[in-house]
This record gives sequence, structure tokens and C-alpha cells, in this order.
Amino acid sequence: MASGAEAPHLPRSAPIDAYGNGGFRFADMSHRGSLLCLPDSIWAWPVTSPAQIDRYALQRVFDQANQIDTLLIGTGTEVWLPPASLREALRALHVGVDAMLTGPAIRTYNIMIGERRRVAAALIAVP
Repeated sequence: MASGAEAPHLPRSAPIDAYGNGGFRFADMSHRGSLLCLPDSIWAWPVTSPAQIDRYALQRVFDQANQIDTLLIGTGTEVWLPPASLREALRALHVGVDAMLTGPAIRTYNIMIGERRRVAAALIAVP
């Protein structure tokens, strides 16, 4: 899935303040749908289930891999393990990947950006 818009929702990273009801709140904004949070921007992300997560869906992560040490994947309400081929492709670029439910992924992301870590998060919206 290509990223939904050509311009980011926010041209910087920001903690996620709230989530649920199919969306997120961050930086005094709200967004319906999934998000891709990169070190320098936050984008709409058209993924709605873990089965849609592949290299194409994560192309912006691959493009900015030199700025990212860890990719957190918030899998919505489903437990999902990234396929070995995706983990290996990210590892080849020195990006660690950790998949978990969206709630724990947001909490981990917020802690990591608070520590000024080089983190990205691909977050599937939850109902």
C-alpha cells in the first residue's frame, strides 16, 4: 500500500496522545485511520490489517532507514509476526523491528521518542 498522501500530516515526530475509535490524536490534531510515524514526519498510512504489511507498505521506512534504529509495528488488535523476509530486509539496513498490539506500540514509541531514540512506528488504527 502506498502512503496515502504526498504531504505529511506533521513535518516532525510527536508523541501519540490518544488512540481508538479508528484513529489517533497527536500534536493537537486528530487523524482517522492508520499512521506511519517517522523521525521527521507523521503520515497517513492506508494499512488496515497486518496482512497488508509488506515492504511496499513500509517504503517510507526503507527510504529513511539511515535515520531509524527501531521500527515498531502496531498490529491493531491482532497478534502478528512480521515475515522473515521483511525482518531480514530491515535488518540488512540495520533497522530492528518489533511487532505488538497498537496500544503497547504507542506506549513504547512515546517512551522512545521521549528518550530521543531513532524510532519509527507503523500503527494500525483500532476501533
